[in-house]
Formats: sequence, C-alpha cells, structure tokens
Amino acid sequence: MAQAGADKQPLDDVMLAMDVVDTLRHQQVLIERELNAQDRDRKLIERLREIYASQGIDVPDHVLEEGVAALKEDRFSYTPPRESFQTRLARLYVGRGKWGRPLLLGLGAILIALLAYTLLIRGPAERELAALPARLEKQHELLLQVAKGEAARERSESLYSRGRSALAGGEKAQVLELLDQMSALQTEIEQEYELRIVSRPGERSGIWRIPDANSSARNYYLIVEAIAPDGRTLTRTVVNEEDGKSYKVSKWGLRVDESLFERIAADKQDDGIIQQSWFGVKRRGYLTPEYLLPTTGAALTTW
Repeated sequence: MAQAGADKQPLDDVMLAMDVVDTLRHQQVLIERELNAQDRDRKLIERLREIYASQGIDVPDHVLEEGVAALKEDRFSYTPPRESFQTRLARLYVGRGKWGRPLLLGLGAILIALLAYTLLIRGPAERELAALPARLEKQHELLLQVAKGEAARERSESLYSRGRSALAGGEKAQVLELLDQMSALQTEIEQEYELRIVSRPGERSGIWRIPDANSSARNYYLIVEAIAPDGRTLTRTVVNEEDGKSYKVSKWGLRVDESLFERIAADKQDDGIIQQSWFGVKRRGYLTPEYLLPTTGAALTTW
C-alpha cells in the first residue's frame, strides 16, 4: 500500500503537466522548430521555463519534463472513436434536444389518433358486429310472431337462412342488408288495407294495352289503390309486368279479363260511380292481398 501511494503523482503535478502540454500545443511554431533540434528536449524545457517565468509561475523541472514526455506520447489529448453503431447512438442521444420534442409530439399525435380510432370507430364497429347474431334472432322471432300466411312464413325463413349464412361467413354488410329486408318484410306483413278500384271523377278506373308480342291482342287492367283502416292511401312497391322492375306507387293497374273490365266500365258509365269498388283485402299477417275479383295478379305501374 505504501509503495502504491509513492507511485502516484500529486494532483497539482498532473494538472501542471497537462497545462504544459496545452502550452506546447499552442506553440506550434516552437514545437516544429525545437523538435527538429538534436537537444530538443532540453531546449523545449528551457523555453517552457522562460514562458512560465514570464507569467510569474514557478514550475518544477520534473513537471516540465513530464509535460514534454506527455506531448511526445500524445497523452492528455482526445482521439475521436472510430465510427460505429455505438457512436451514432451517442451522437443521437447528445442531439436529443433537437429531435426529442418533435418526436414526442409526433408520437403523441399518433397515440391520440389510435385512441380516437379505437373509441370512435373500431369499438362501435366491433360492438355492432358482436350484436348481429342477437339482432338476427330477434328479428326472426318478430317475423314468426306476425307471419300467418304461407308466403309470409316462407319469405321470413328465406331471409333468416340467408342471414345466418352471411353471419357465418363474416359478411357484416350483407347481414345488415338482410336485417333491413326483414324489418321491411315485417312492416309489410303487419299492414292492413283494402284494395279499391279508383272511382273519382276525372281519374281513370281502367286501361287496356296492346302487348308488343301480339299486336292483335289487348291486356286489360283495373286501376286500384290501397286504403288503410284510417282512410289513408298507402304507397306500395309494385312490379311492373312490362319491364320487370319494381316501383313505389300509390295507384297501379291489376290485370283482369275483358268481361270484368267491360262490366266495371259499364258500372261507372251508368252514374259516374262504381258501385262495387272493392277489389281485395290485405289482412295482417299475410304477404299478399286476398282478391275479391278475378285477376292474374300481374300489374302495370305507368299509363
């Protein structure tokens, strides 16, 4: 322990030696000139002694000798490390003041966007998807409660079966569309109305058409409308037999034979009023009306 303590230089000597090296580095001309001389070490020490003496600093010779030796050994100097991944990380860390705040702001904005997406979009969408099976079962149950006619029950089961298949396939959009169709079907099944032949002055009660397929034939139609129990005229979705498309209309023509057409025409021509204007009745629980007059059920929506 005593020997180890003796080998250590006093801190003041080390500091002075570092100052000597620093002085030599700032005296480049002196170094370049003196280091080429044969007695360069002695001349350097003498020059250093003069420099420090002019500053009023008394530096022991052994410290001056230590400073000259340190200069030659390149001690007390900084050598930059070689370029490496660690040095890049170190420079990145040192420069964190420049990029740290923008990075934190950017990360914060991303986090807020993700949180908003989760809470406002993904969360509700996932909850809606999870609720679809229960909604489908509930809508099917409501249809079964109101459907009485065979056509109504068959249509209900068909939509329900398609909904279950779409649900099993993860086709959310199709399930939602089928639920809308089932809801519309329920409304249609629950509706009650009377089919009446239009009998108002100035309005047609019937019309005939010459079909494109047979110019020598005529198709006869009686114009009807759906009247709810409270007297309102309902809008119905009707398929036009001439183009096969569906239309929402408040009046449409139902195809009848010529004899019925002529009988209704004669009834109206008698006094301007159709005495027997009832054409059919749509009861709650059924999909189609029960016709009181003979008809094919084919319809015309424009004339």
